[in-house]
Amino acid sequence: MDEVEVVVAHSERATLRVGDVFLKVDADQTRIDVEVEAMALAPVPTPKVLWRRPPVLAVAAVAGTALGRLGEPSTASPAAWAAAGAVIRKLHDAPLPPWPGRAGKGLDELAADLDGECEWLVTNGVLPADLVTRNRQVAQAALRPWTPVFTHGDLQIAHVFVDGDEITGIIDWSEAGRGDALFDLATLTLGHQEHLGDVVAGYGADVDLDVIRAWWSLRSLLAVRWLVEHGFDPSAPGCEVDVLKARL
Repeated sequence: MDEVEVVVAHSERATLRVGDVFLKVDADQTRIDVEVEAMALAPVPTPKVLWRRPPVLAVAAVAGTALGRLGEPSTASPAAWAAAGAVIRKLHDAPLPPWPGRAGKGLDELAADLDGECEWLVTNGVLPADLVTRNRQVAQAALRPWTPVFTHGDLQIAHVFVDGDEITGIIDWSEAGRGDALFDLATLTLGHQEHLGDVVAGYGADVDLDVIRAWWSLRSLLAVRWLVEHGFDPSAPGCEVDVLKARL
């Protein structure tokens, strides 16, 4: 009999694996709606939807293994990272979905969020003030006009699956929508900057590397409080706090 594996669980959502089936339980029905529609529209490999009974979505497992995990060295080849870049470019070149995604926040809203999180991090002694200030300066480069594309919105390496050098599937589309292309590229390479060149080579377009580095700082600053409040450790080796320290 297959065992039930808890893949991730917190107060907003949980994902369970039973054999080759993933059961996603989400308190926000909108996220499930987005996930199903985004997978139907995305011109890249995605999990097969097996059934949907709110608040549960059942999807089939994809072949292969994750490209890697934040905080751990990736064993994937440079060719696999380049293949990920090529698949992301295919997604970004696709027709725009009709809704904004996580990567599509307006500049004023994003700047306000950043100011609020930086103040919280310093006021509560979570991170040293000089570390926050330096990364706030670096993050500023991400706050610029951009042309919206079809973004995944949560393209961490654990959501990209490979078999050899081939991308077999991209999972977890609940944050997808119109957004900044460089947000996706930065999320994929967060904590794995040594593979940025491979990803950009596969992506096949000129990108502003300083903006990607800015997104590393921006995304990490915005993530620390959420991670702490939901039982995760942003100070684990190779994770968000180490990403911020690398900017000093």
